[in-house]
Amino acid sequence: MSTDEKLKLALEESKAKLEACQKQKALSSCLKCEKVFECDTRKSYVSSVYESMNNGQGGSFDFN
Repeated sequence: MSTDEKLKLALEESKAKLEACQKQKALSSCLKCEKVFECDTRKSYVSSVYESMNNGQGGSFDFN
């Protein structure tokens, strides 16, 4: 499995966990949750998004 595939899989998994949490709490957005800034599920998702955007290289992003 390539690095790109691993990053995409990690992103999909963290997104699924985030959406399940939102559904469980009957919320359409994390911003409506009282634990938005303390939430490990959201932090994991944001981290996965960043990793996906910079192709696991850290630092800068490639928006192309």
